Amino acid sequence: MIQAILVFNNHGKPRLVRFYQRFPEEIQQQIVRETFHLVLKRDDNICNFLEGGSLIGGSDYKLIYRHYATLYFVFCVDSSESELGILDLIQVFVETLDKCFENVCELDLIFHMDKVHYILQEVVMGGMVLETNMNEIVAQIEAQNRLEKSEVSTRLVCLMPPLVSPQGGLSAAPARAVSAVKNINLPEIPRNINIGDLNIKVPNLSQFV
Repeated sequence: MIQAILVFNNHGKPRLVRFYQRFPEEIQQQIVRETFHLVLKRDDNICNFLEGGSLIGGSDYKLIYRHYATLYFVFCVDSSESELGILDLIQVFVETLDKCFENVCELDLIFHMDKVHYILQEVVMGGMVLETNMNEIVAQIEAQNRLEKSEVSTRLVCLMPPLVSPQGGLSAAPARAVSAVKNINLPEIPRNINIGDLNIKVPNLSQFV
């Protein structure tokens, strides 16, 4: 079973943290720091799995990781999981992110955290592996994206006022507008305005309505 999935950058800043075992938030932060230091001090030429840190369970658990550019992807698993199988699973997860974000980078994990978590849920849920076929995962993501766009379009249509009135359609709109203007009660405007020796005549506006 997968106990935790951690993604952090080369400086130890967490970009994705998902625990499938209950830990207080303070302990979770300590686990991230401990895991980072354990992984960071390993040379790139040695194997990609090691014993888990003391906080996560020690020798009863394994840390399996891959390093891509500025990011470490670390899966903490128990003894029932295959090291090579988890390495392949990490590769599938990263390739899926790369396909969904088109050349994924660290900023995508920062600004699209909700989408990253959704993709992860298509791969792992409750600590159990759900899907390892990248094409199936991407198909589910694309279906979800289409559903979200459809819901947004539906909300926009509901918010827009109707262009065609049930009484008379578009052809009746100009007549109704003129009628509404005629029914406006405007105060009486004086026809002559005297300013000193200057006399100004105001035209009758009703002829224009």
